[in-house]
Amino acid sequence: MNRLLFIGLAWLLVPGLAAAQSTDNRTIIGSGNEFLSAGSFAIRVGQYDEGIRLTELGLRRYHPSLQDRASAFSNLCAAWAAKGEPDRAIDFCDQSLRLSSNNWRAYSNRSYAYFLKGLFAEATIDLDSAAAINPKARQVLQIRGMINEQGLQPRVIMEDHQ
Repeated sequence: MNRLLFIGLAWLLVPGLAAAQSTDNRTIIGSGNEFLSAGSFAIRVGQYDEGIRLTELGLRRYHPSLQDRASAFSNLCAAWAAKGEPDRAIDFCDQSLRLSSNNWRAYSNRSYAYFLKGLFAEATIDLDSAAAINPKARQVLQIRGMINEQGLQPRVIMEDHQ
């Protein structure tokens, strides 16, 4: 009997729980921007086109804070660099750094874009800026290794003998 009463009460509560859950699902707590978050995730897992689309959508649809805009531009920089388009990447990193000059990721991303263009001096300057802000960042160490490796490439000088 107690068991039947418990099951009956449970059935009465289920619709109320379902209504409460659906209300909670529609509530966005804080100032989160789901498009920027989803864009960041997509870029992180290598879905660069989708990440770019979502990030740009998040920048257009919402009015993100200055710091969120700086992070979004840095993410766009990373995505374009990863796609092998360093000129577009550099433009987004410049925008990020204009908004937040202490964003080590933007410096690191721009360093990688410069690296892709073969501008190793510029890449090193940006990498040094990133390292000054976050010296233990794994990305900084990786890019430094890539730049150093390029400096160690053998160069052959051919002489023309007549």
